[in-house]
Amino acid sequence: MKRYILILSLLAVISAEGQVKKADSPWPLVQQQMRPWTRWWWMGNAVDEKNLASALSAYAAAGIGGVEITPIYGAKGFEDRYIDFLSPRWMSMLSFTVNKAKALGMGVDMNTGTGWPFGGPQITPQFAASKLVLQRYLIPKGESLKESITIKDEKQRKAGAVLQAVTAYAADGQVFSLFDKVDAKGQLQWTAPASDVEIYAIFSGRTLQQVKRAAPSGEGYTLDHLDKASVDVYLERFDQAFKGKSPGVRSFFNDSYEVYGANWTPTFLKAFKQLKGYDLSTHIRALTGKDSTSTEAGRLKSDYRETMSKLLLENFTQNWTSWAHRYKSLTKNQSHGSPGNLLDLYATVDIPETETFGSSHFDIPGVRRDSADIRNVDPDPVMSKFASSAAHTTGKTLVSSETFTWLTEHFKTSFSQAKPEAEQLFLSGINHIFYHGTTFSPAEIPFPGWLFYASTNMVPANSLWPQLKGMDDYFTRCQSLLQSGRSDNELLIYWPVYDAWSNPKGMDMPMKVHDVDVWLYPSEFYRQSLKLAGLGYSFDFASDHMLAGARAEKGLLVTSPKASPYQTLIIPAAKLMPLKTLEDILALARNGATVIFQQFPEDVPGLADLEKNRSAFKSLIAGLDLKSLSAGVKGTAYGSGQILLAKEIQKALAFKKLDGEKLTETGLKFIRRKLTNGKYYFLVNHTAKTIDEYIPLNSSSPLVTLLDPLSGDYGRAQTQTKEGKTWVKVHLQPGETFFLQTGSSPIIRKPWTYLAKPAETLVLDDHWDLHFTQGGPVLPADKHLDKLISWTKLNDSLATSFSGTGAYTRTFTMPRQLQGEYLLNLGKVDESAHVWINGKDAGIIWSIPFQARIGKFLRPGQNTIRIEVANLMANRIRYMDQKGIPWRNYHEINFVNINYKPFDASAWEPMPSGLLGPVKITGYH
Repeated sequence: MKRYILILSLLAVISAEGQVKKADSPWPLVQQQMRPWTRWWWMGNAVDEKNLASALSAYAAAGIGGVEITPIYGAKGFEDRYIDFLSPRWMSMLSFTVNKAKALGMGVDMNTGTGWPFGGPQITPQFAASKLVLQRYLIPKGESLKESITIKDEKQRKAGAVLQAVTAYAADGQVFSLFDKVDAKGQLQWTAPASDVEIYAIFSGRTLQQVKRAAPSGEGYTLDHLDKASVDVYLERFDQAFKGKSPGVRSFFNDSYEVYGANWTPTFLKAFKQLKGYDLSTHIRALTGKDSTSTEAGRLKSDYRETMSKLLLENFTQNWTSWAHRYKSLTKNQSHGSPGNLLDLYATVDIPETETFGSSHFDIPGVRRDSADIRNVDPDPVMSKFASSAAHTTGKTLVSSETFTWLTEHFKTSFSQAKPEAEQLFLSGINHIFYHGTTFSPAEIPFPGWLFYASTNMVPANSLWPQLKGMDDYFTRCQSLLQSGRSDNELLIYWPVYDAWSNPKGMDMPMKVHDVDVWLYPSEFYRQSLKLAGLGYSFDFASDHMLAGARAEKGLLVTSPKASPYQTLIIPAAKLMPLKTLEDILALARNGATVIFQQFPEDVPGLADLEKNRSAFKSLIAGLDLKSLSAGVKGTAYGSGQILLAKEIQKALAFKKLDGEKLTETGLKFIRRKLTNGKYYFLVNHTAKTIDEYIPLNSSSPLVTLLDPLSGDYGRAQTQTKEGKTWVKVHLQPGETFFLQTGSSPIIRKPWTYLAKPAETLVLDDHWDLHFTQGGPVLPADKHLDKLISWTKLNDSLATSFSGTGAYTRTFTMPRQLQGEYLLNLGKVDESAHVWINGKDAGIIWSIPFQARIGKFLRPGQNTIRIEVANLMANRIRYMDQKGIPWRNYHEINFVNINYKPFDASAWEPMPSGLLGPVKITGYH
C-alpha cells in the first residue's frame, strides 16, 4: 500500500488551486504569494464577520491570493457601523479576517495606520512632522535688536515651536552664533559690530499636516519620521492593541512617503554635527536661501540631505522593521517620495514596493488609450527598478507594486489595458502585483457598492468580475516563475545620488515618482540605463552604501550571500562622488572586479572636510595610469582586477566580451531568472508586429521548454545551435508573452506546437443569438444578430445602459477529418470573453489578441459555441448619473474623476460593448 501511495504521489501533486499538477509539469506549485493580492479599503471600518467572510470567499474564488487592509474614511449614513481603529472590536475583526483568509489559502497584510501617511491621535504636536521655521531681523551697525526673538506664527506657537539657533550675518562677511545670547524672554543681549547685520533665527516647528483619508480613531497629526522617539510613541499604540501577541499578518505596510514640507526634526542640528562634523546653524542663510545656482549652497544642501536620509533610514525604516519582526511579521514599504537614498530605504525592508500611477503608451494594436480617460503621467520602468534592485542586491525573494492606480478614468479600465502595464512591471523586476484596489462593501449596499476614489475597482460589483480569474491566473503563472530562483543581471550600475543632492534649489529633496524629470531624467545614469537596456543588458542599481558592503570574489561582484553576483560594475558619468565611495570602488577592482567608468567623477560632494577629501580624491584618480586598449576604451590592471574608461560604455563591455541579449534586436523585451540548473526568460512582445523567427540566447542549453503563462500550456521548443549559442524558435503576436526555460528539469518530452502554416479559416460573423445573463440596471431582451455589432448599437435603451454579461451562442460545422491545431480568434472584444465549445470550458479570453487554441474541444460535423462577454461598468454608471440615482456619498473626499474634479458620467458616450468580431476559427497543419 505504501508503495502504491508513493507511486501516486510521484504521478500527480494537487496544487493549492485544487488542480492536478503533472509530475513533469514545469509550472511550480502555486502558493498564496504567487497570486496577485489587493489593497483592501475598510471604509469607516464598517466591517462584520458575515460580510468579511463572504468578501474573502469571493476574492479567493477569483484567484486573489491576499488582502492588504487599509482603513479609511467611511460612507455617510452608516456611522453606527463604524469601528474605532485598533479598538478591541477592530482587533476582533482583524483576527477574524486573518483566520478566515488562512482557511481560504489567502494571506493578510496590514497598513500600520489608517489612510496615509502614518499618524493619528497618539501623535501630539511634540511628535508631529517637523519643519524649519525661519524669522529674519535687521540690526543697523552698533545697535541692538529691539523686538524679542519669539515665534510669530500663532499656529506654530500653539504647536510648541522651539527656538534652535540664532545666527548673525554682518555686511562685512563676519558670522556670529548668538543662540546663547537670547534670554528666556527672547531678548537678544548683543550689539551689532561696525556694520549692518541680518539675523536668522530658526525654530523647530510643525507642518501641522493631518493624516489623509483617515479612518475613525485614526485622525491626527502626521508622524515625525525622522525622530526615533516619535516613531516609538506612534508604534506604542499598536503594542497596546496587540497586547504582546502577533496579530498574524504576513507584513505591515507603509504607503509612499507623502509628508509634505517635513524638512526638519528637533534633533537635526545635533545629528548633522555628528555626521558631517561642522555646525549647520552657521550656514542657515545658505540653507534657506533662494540662490539656485550657488555651488557652495549645493554642497551645503548635499550634506543636509544626506543627514535627512540617515535619520529617515535609522529612526523610521530600520526602527519600524525591527518592531515588525518582533511580531513575527515582515515590512513592505514604498520608499519612493522619501527625502533619502531610495535604494538604501528600499533595501532595509523585507519587501520593497514600487507603484504605477497613470498609464503607458504601447504599440500593441487595439490597446485603448483615450486621452480623456487618462492622466498625463507615464509610469517609468526605470523608477520601478529602484525597488527591484534593492531586492536583487540583498537577495530578497519578493518585490511588489501598487498597481493600476488611476490607470484610466473610473469604470473604464479593461483587463486588456491592465495586462501590458503589469508586464512592464515584471520586466522591471517586480514579481508581486497588488491591485489598487478593492473596497470592502456589505452585500446589501446597492450597485456599485462602496468605492474608493482612486481605484480601478477590483470589486465583485464590477461587471468584469466574473472573468477576473482569467487575468489572475495569468499573473499567478507569471509570478510563480518570476519568484523562482534568483535574479540574473550581469551589470551593477552605481547611482550617483550626490549629483541630485547637490542641486542648490530648495531644501529637502523627496525622490517622488511624479518628479523624476527633476532628479532622475537629467542624469547620465538614466540615459545609460535606457541605452544598456535597449542593447539587451540586464542590470541593477547600487548605492554608495551597497558598494561599501560588496566584495569581489573570483572576478565577480557579490553584494549579498543571498544575491546573484554581477560580472561588472558600471559607473556612469557623475560630477560628484564621496571619497569613501571611490575608495570602495577601487578596492573592489583591486580584489578582482572589473569596473567601467564612463568618465571619472570631477570632485567630492559636500562641505565637510572638503579640501582634505578633494585632495585625496584627485590623488586617487591621478594615480590611475590608463592606456589605450581598443578604439574608445582606455584601461589598466588594478590589483587582480581591471579599471576601464569608455565614453560609450558598450564599447568597454564589448572589449570584455560581455554581450547583451541580441533578442532585443527583434523588438522583444525580456527579464531572466537564474535557476539551479538553467534559466527562465520572460519574453514580451509590446511591438506592433508579429515576431516569428529564431532568437539567440546568451546561453547554450540542450533543451528549452516554452511555457505559455496565458493558457498554462507548455512544450519543448524548436532550437538550433550557432556559434555556441542556443537559438529558439518563437512566434509572438503583438501583446503576447512566453517564458523560456533552459536546462529544463524535469525533461519535457511533449513538443510545442507552432502555428506556422494556416489552412482554411471558418468565419462566424452571422446568426448569433444573444442572451443577457447577469448585470443591470435591467436585463435586456434576447436578440438574434445577423451580424456582430456593439450591443449599444442595437436601438435598445436597456442594452445601451447595460453593464454585465451577454452570452452569444450559435452552431457551426467542422470538416469530417480534423487535423492539426485550431485557433479561435474573437477579433474585437469589449471587454472580456469566456468561451465554451460543445459544453466544455475553453477558457477566458481577456486580452489582446483575444485568441485561444481550441483543437481539443472540436469534433467533426456540428459544434456549438457559447461566448459570455462582459463589458465595463461605465454604461450603467452613465445611466445612474443621467437619472440622478445616488451612489456616492462619503466623508472627507467624496468621489472624484481622474482629474480630481467632481465625478459625473452623465455626459459620457456609451462604451462599445460585447462581441464585435470578426470571429474566426483557423486550422494549422
